[in-house]
Amino acid sequence: MAKASLLIMVVALGWLVASTAAFTICSMEAGEFYGCLPAIRGSSPSPPSSDCCNAIKRADLNCLCSYKDSALLPSFGVDPKLAMALPRKCNLVPPPACQGYAPASTPEPSN
Repeated sequence: MAKASLLIMVVALGWLVASTAAFTICSMEAGEFYGCLPAIRGSSPSPPSSDCCNAIKRADLNCLCSYKDSALLPSFGVDPKLAMALPRKCNLVPPPACQGYAPASTPEPSN
């Protein structure tokens, strides 16, 4: 009985880890989201990488911008103002939902 319970716990833990590691938000896969983190975290964020900008170009920007006032972004350590500035930093026209968060200067994406 103990072995069966342990096996069930191991399988459940594996499922939990797999389901949290492979999420999709607003048409962005987890890896794409994580690839943008250096550009949207901390007091001295780096410019978005070309991979990040490619992901942002494919993402549902209206969906992403709907999170600007949500607790979700800060729960990942993301600065909402930096996140809302990504479309402009990636040479995209941000949707109205992102307006008001774009910085005055928009550095080019890093390669």
